[in-house]
Amino acid sequence: MATSRVIGLDLGSSFVRAAELEFGSGGPAGKNPPTLARYGEIAIPVGAVRDGEVVQHDVVAGAIKQLWSSAKFPSKDVVIGVGNQRVVVRELDLPWMPLAQLKSSLPFQVTELLPMSTDDALLDYFPTGESADGPSGRTVHGMLVAAQRDTVNANVMAVEAAGLRPTMVDLNAFAMIRSLARGDLARGTVAIVDIGASMTTVVIAERGVPRLVRSLPSGGHNITSAVASSMGISAPDAEHLKREIGIGYAVPADRAEASDAISTIVRALVESVRNTFVYYAQNSGVPIDTVVLVGGGAQLPGLGQYLASASRLPVVLGDPLAGLRSGKTVNRGALNGRESFAALSVGLAYGVAA
Repeated sequence: MATSRVIGLDLGSSFVRAAELEFGSGGPAGKNPPTLARYGEIAIPVGAVRDGEVVQHDVVAGAIKQLWSSAKFPSKDVVIGVGNQRVVVRELDLPWMPLAQLKSSLPFQVTELLPMSTDDALLDYFPTGESADGPSGRTVHGMLVAAQRDTVNANVMAVEAAGLRPTMVDLNAFAMIRSLARGDLARGTVAIVDIGASMTTVVIAERGVPRLVRSLPSGGHNITSAVASSMGISAPDAEHLKREIGIGYAVPADRAEASDAISTIVRALVESVRNTFVYYAQNSGVPIDTVVLVGGGAQLPGLGQYLASASRLPVVLGDPLAGLRSGKTVNRGALNGRESFAALSVGLAYGVAA
């Protein structure tokens, strides 16, 4: 039986993480579920990766080398992701043409749609459907992706400096859909809310097909910073206190200021997320069935209940490992309660094999 292995590499703000998936005959759509052959993560200093872009190349390259050594990944070929507020993702209908020709025509068709020069952007197009009765005849419906070239190059250079070969650069939002919108979640409309360090990404998919991607300029570090400022304590102490207090719980008087700081940031973030849900439902006419929370910020106690109450939707913590088999070298127990951290690396690995 033919098998293939793919490694997804997630360059996060606090960790670099990698997952190797082994696919049997038929790839992700085959009869047998993929196997998580290897998984590993290494912490990196705050500021080494900022807003999804590698800033300290030597630091990140060193962490990747350490990760490869400790987890013993057998290949240097990796899939990496890109996703920050400098990446534009929007729905776009185009006259039908073969996909390769359509993609090559993008620089001439989207100039007026982008807040950047097409010379400074890497462009891609993800078709989601087509129709034959548009005003210009046969029409392709899909998602335009435009990423700042220097952001992508910065990440690629760090990975290459670690001795690896990036075989593909994928959009983080699409990887999240592949990672999490499986099983029952692939049969409805799901909103994935990835709360990172300084950015939250909302991805909405209908039956596994991306329909909306929105980036919000707030995340877990914003909450930590607010607690540190209100209490006059260090960031590590504020992080610890934040997770002790959570959101929506009663606190003693000596923690009231920290609780208020958490509530102020979380309330604004949740309102922006809820507004995104409302916008989508009103413009698509399709209600959201389930919300899936992932990312480090999603670990804040009480956040899931808070978002469920504000949105009046069921909220679950994402588990990208559900349905996957585990290889002999994977300590699955060490990932208990932390499964959602593997979402992006697992989704990136799914991309090439799809």
